[in-house]
Amino acid sequence: MADRNATTSWTGDLGSGSGLVTLDSSNAGQFPVSFATRAEDPAGQTSPEELIAAAHSSCFSMQLSGLLSEAGLTPERIDTSAEVTLGKSGGGFAITGIALTVQATVPGADDATFQQAAQKAKEICPVSAALTGTTITLEATLS
Repeated sequence: MADRNATTSWTGDLGSGSGLVTLDSSNAGQFPVSFATRAEDPAGQTSPEELIAAAHSSCFSMQLSGLLSEAGLTPERIDTSAEVTLGKSGGGFAITGIALTVQATVPGADDATFQQAAQKAKEICPVSAALTGTTITLEATLS
């Protein structure tokens, strides 16, 4: 397995400063960040929480696909969203929850098998495992 990395260059203080996140491993781009757009309107900028949501939704989808395949099922489509909530905690901020919502089309799957695979994917996908201190909820729908 490979390592992946990103870097951020930040200038200024927290309130008025800004940064640039670079996805180094993939060279997929650079993305501006600031605390103002993190805590309020994103205004075309990303945030650590959005990047975690992207990582979690993609990791969960891959894990679910793998579990369904192990059960002899081939997913036609898996659509997953992850909503990461940033809130106040103590004297600072914390990720207070992540809500995963998945809708999938899996020919031949019954709901019980799908729900079991979705729950297991939530528990064992590497991003979920890395975020064990956060409450993660799951709503899974088989269409």
